[in-house]
Amino acid sequence: MKTVVFPGSFDPFTLGHANLVERALRIFDQVIIAVGYNVAKPSWIPVNERVRAVQELYQAEPRVQVMSYNNLTVDFAKENNAGFILRGVRTMQDYEYELQMADINRMLDGIETVVLFTDSALSSISSSRVRELHHFGRDISQYLPEGLKYNI
Repeated sequence: MKTVVFPGSFDPFTLGHANLVERALRIFDQVIIAVGYNVAKPSWIPVNERVRAVQELYQAEPRVQVMSYNNLTVDFAKENNAGFILRGVRTMQDYEYELQMADINRMLDGIETVVLFTDSALSSISSSRVRELHHFGRDISQYLPEGLKYNI
């Protein structure tokens, strides 16, 4: 069985993230959405609430699991028998960062990184932009998957 880990803070989980999961399900037998703790970014939604909301979103899809983690992504992938890490790329800056991470992850544990380029219609959506819009009182529902509900 081919399992891929899709790591991120997902604060919040956006249409872009959902699009990558949908596309990954065409390639892999199982997708593990790994909600991580990002010490470099202050969080808006608590990790346990992000996990709960995304689990609920994918409750009808048995090939998707949602878990939290707070270690290296390669270690989490190995613990969950995943041979691949999924990353989305929107810009050249993203590409350069992901290339370096992919090289390190492959050297550490031989785990391959699969890069999917963001759907052009969704390329301007990022969690940080959605958080900013929310902070200033704007409606963010158009950037989130239908059915995603946070209890915050």
